[in-house]
Amino acid sequence: MASVIRPSTPAWFPAQLRRPGGRRSDTTRPEQRLADRGTGETGDPSAPTAAARPAPVTFAAPASPAPLSPPAAQPHDRGTDDLPARPAAPEAQALPAGGTPLGESAAPRAADPAHPARTPLRIALVAESFLPQVDGVAHTVCRTADHLAASGHEVIIVAPGPGPREYAGFRVERVRAARLPRYRAVRVGLPQPFRLRRILRRFEPDVVHLASPVLLGASARRAAHRLGIPAVAVFQTDLAGFARRHRVPAPLGALIWAGLRRVHRRAEINLAPSTATVRQLDERGISGVQLWPHGVDTQLFNPARRSARLRARLAPDGEVLVGYVGRMSSDKRVELLTELADLPGVRLVLVGGGPEEPALRRALPGAAFLGVLRGGELAEAFASLDVFVHTGADETFCLTVQEALASGVPVVAPACGGPLDLVRHRVSGLLYPPDDTEALRRAVTTLAGSPELRQTMGAAGHRSVQSCTWQAVGDQLPGHYRTAMETAAAGNRRPRPRGARRRSARLWNRLVSTPRIRR
Repeated sequence: MASVIRPSTPAWFPAQLRRPGGRRSDTTRPEQRLADRGTGETGDPSAPTAAARPAPVTFAAPASPAPLSPPAAQPHDRGTDDLPARPAAPEAQALPAGGTPLGESAAPRAADPAHPARTPLRIALVAESFLPQVDGVAHTVCRTADHLAASGHEVIIVAPGPGPREYAGFRVERVRAARLPRYRAVRVGLPQPFRLRRILRRFEPDVVHLASPVLLGASARRAAHRLGIPAVAVFQTDLAGFARRHRVPAPLGALIWAGLRRVHRRAEINLAPSTATVRQLDERGISGVQLWPHGVDTQLFNPARRSARLRARLAPDGEVLVGYVGRMSSDKRVELLTELADLPGVRLVLVGGGPEEPALRRALPGAAFLGVLRGGELAEAFASLDVFVHTGADETFCLTVQEALASGVPVVAPACGGPLDLVRHRVSGLLYPPDDTEALRRAVTTLAGSPELRQTMGAAGHRSVQSCTWQAVGDQLPGHYRTAMETAAAGNRRPRPRGARRRSARLWNRLVSTPRIRR
């Protein structure tokens, strides 16, 4: 049998990254690090330790949450060596609500021995998408960072591509990214194990939050695993569905699922935003996933934002405004909107942008294209619609559906994925079988022809999301973080994949461990 030759560490390799033999130079367990800050316990005893498998969802389900436009962050240039190290003194004062001022060492609040669940944590938030990109993942990361800042936790954000170097008072570490070949506006983070390990060593987080992990997230999970840091992985993007809609070859889709299994099996806690997604992951071999929906800003998205001025501009002859808000790309099936162009008394309103926008403009000459809107302008556009239509059938949650409900607008959406948890069929909107254009036309025609039905459903939808705020959703996260820390401390690892899945996992592992990939 041929011997395995392991290369020695080169002389040029940074000394602080060398591992003398163990997986982590700091062998302190996560719960001991909490104890070092003044508490004798490791987490919230009331935090859930396992997720019950959700009951099958048919045509209706409880409502859930949605997004807001993140405030602009100011750029700031510093190297990785300037990351704030963990403070040595445990008797630090409380953090301000906005996080740590840039340039100062992050100092946690003093631990409360009587209430260990209130002890601030250090969290590395690794995002596959972040500002200036505008999508569901970036929006959720912004809202999560806002909540953690207000709660006094310490956070570092790792994000791909160029963009703001600070958000909510937290440092944003930018890593290399590449553009998608058929969608140049989207940047994908590349595997950078050495860089990520260096960031994590310096910041010393208690837990790593992986937001919709793919290549960058998988590389971060591997780095965290080597350093003995627990991880919470949030499945938010149906990447296989995205690839299928963009006509990616089927074998690559199988590799995507193998990679996702690899990442999520290594995470101590896995979260998903809808019951349909939890079931999908279980069927794909990722079990024990817990439900963590998204929130909505009920102050911003509100029926009171309805604008008579905007409606007069968009519907001068009193047309019924049927709107779509979101990315205009093939994975969202926006071509189905062309089936609504000839409905009498209806005018289509499209908000957003994407690679399919030029084709839609040619196919829908009578539609109103408002471009990408944010904040108050976006909320005003939502509330001024009569009917909201969503066409994508691969949504793990669908933030825009929830924003429309909060705005008091009835929703027409496919009966699959995230909308099943948000829209109560014939109560707050109408669901139709995915890709059934005739059913889509009937649903829109029904609502367009009945102002009373629109008003009744809009009011029901508005009531259904009032408790689904980002505050309520964010309050669940520290419990998940502490459960992950306790799981790692107890040494409870997930079983390794076998057979073909294990071979695919090894291939994925080599991919995300590659230090250099051509941009």
